Amino acid sequence: MNRMKKECVAMLLAGGQGTRLGVLTNDVAKPAVPFGAKYRIIDFPLSNCVNSGIDTIGVLTQYRPFELHQYIGNGQPWDLDRLNGGIFVLPPFMRAKSGEWYKGTANAIYQNIDFIDRYDPEYVVLLSGDHIYKMDYADMLKLHKKQHADCTIAVLDVPIEEASRFGIMNLNEKGEIYEFEEKPKQPKSTKASMGIYIFTWEKLRKYLIEDEADKTSENDFGKNIIPKMLSDNQKMIAYQFDGYWKDVGTISSLWEANMDILHGNSGLNLGDDKWKIYCRNTAEPPHYVSDTATISESLATEGAMIYGTVKNSVLFGSVTIGKGAYVEGAIIMPNAVIEEGADVRYSIVGWNAVVGKNAKVGETQPPSKAGEWKISVIAPNYKVKAGEIVPADKMIGG
Repeated sequence: MNRMKKECVAMLLAGGQGTRLGVLTNDVAKPAVPFGAKYRIIDFPLSNCVNSGIDTIGVLTQYRPFELHQYIGNGQPWDLDRLNGGIFVLPPFMRAKSGEWYKGTANAIYQNIDFIDRYDPEYVVLLSGDHIYKMDYADMLKLHKKQHADCTIAVLDVPIEEASRFGIMNLNEKGEIYEFEEKPKQPKSTKASMGIYIFTWEKLRKYLIEDEADKTSENDFGKNIIPKMLSDNQKMIAYQFDGYWKDVGTISSLWEANMDILHGNSGLNLGDDKWKIYCRNTAEPPHYVSDTATISESLATEGAMIYGTVKNSVLFGSVTIGKGAYVEGAIIMPNAVIEEGADVRYSIVGWNAVVGKNAKVGETQPPSKAGEWKISVIAPNYKVKAGEIVPADKMIGG
């Protein structure tokens, strides 16, 4: 097969189940979860790639892939429907003698060595499909090339009390990584890995093959590949990122990231024409606001029908907020219906769900301390009965 030379190829890991999102990921992979009134989580790394000039992307799927495959399609919304390059969905597949699920992040890339080799790249960008952020990978690649690095890891500073949730590294004065530990119990640094790596492909390819041959390996980048490269004194450097970034792997973080869109000082600006976030749009009519409606500090997108009161909330496409309903601090996902007189606060209502007349969902008051949000969740396709009460921090349906 003829090779189609690309300087850099992106590999996007999008197969995670996202169990901490509970009922929201019972039937879809985490990267396919709706976000920000009109997007999916995966739109952010895909748009970052396109905006960074990377036009060849492999999307590695595994758990509940149908919705994600359907959403990505031929890649047209991100200008990735191309003859040379473009976007490719890469589920696990059967080889001539055998086939197996992706066993870990490193194994997932290993199983797709042939795909990467097809483009004969000098560099590979490895990304996660479930983070909300804007980043120019081209700047990170410039640093990688300037430093003649074997691996460059994007890092951000986190509070020391949160550091044990991340891969933590120590750097010397040149920004070179000399120590890395995956989720340490007693972290010694606040430099956390964002799960964004650039590798020189020739070097990574060698380590992937060696890792696969090691029967004791967990086939994971953070636990195996990165520590092995460090122990072999490969040149590994850190790329400092100072912008907005959030891992939306929990209900509270998903809710917080949606709320961050509503506040101009959060750093998450979706209105920036210089760095657009692209998505697949459905052909819905404009949203409608009735003379009985009141809306403040909220987002509402195509097809929404609003007859009640909406405050500090995010409304997705084709939702209905009934007359006399009250919605505050809530995320109402596509096609959900909040019927007349219902009260929904500090909650996430899944797609196609219904909150019946005069039902009450969620906490009636915000928490007394920052970070103590108790978010209620209504599963997709679930119906809360008329007059039913769903308390704070409750997840129902599914």
